[in-house]
Amino acid sequence: MPDPKQLYAWKRFTLEESTHTLPNGVITNHITLEHPGAVLILPVANDGKLVLLKQYRPSIRRWIYEFPAGTLESSESPSVCAVRELAEEASLQAEEWHAIGESLPAPGFCNETQYLFVAKLLSPCEAEMDEDEVIEVVHFSVEEVASMIANNQIQDSKTIVAFCRAQLLGLIT
Repeated sequence: MPDPKQLYAWKRFTLEESTHTLPNGVITNHITLEHPGAVLILPVANDGKLVLLKQYRPSIRRWIYEFPAGTLESSESPSVCAVRELAEEASLQAEEWHAIGESLPAPGFCNETQYLFVAKLLSPCEAEMDEDEVIEVVHFSVEEVASMIANNQIQDSKTIVAFCRAQLLGLIT
């Protein structure tokens, strides 16, 4: 099979078309958004509340609640990216980190892997936020976040996945 054909390239993403032989033998052309990967951090404040961002997202033209997250830089490990993103987006650093797995947000058209972390023993730090981000840092109890998910106030899938996984692993109560 020929190498993938690059259809378009952005700063960190590419759109590629390639030919695949499916498990049933069917040969098909498929377009994939090539993504470098991302991290999501579920920060637990020292009082047990969860730190979320109220962030304006231009793609959907509205504010959403989500945990801090960001795209991996070239050759950056997920753990280094997580430390950087927590500082940049929430002005926080953590002494305790738990890797809680990976998530595939859109495997039908994108190869992005999201690496999920829980951060504890938080303290403030100085960091510069990206100029294209409009963020308000907010704190909610575990019960409030669960209610916000149940009532559709939190719709961000990576936030919901990380919350559920952290609960199942006993890292938030």
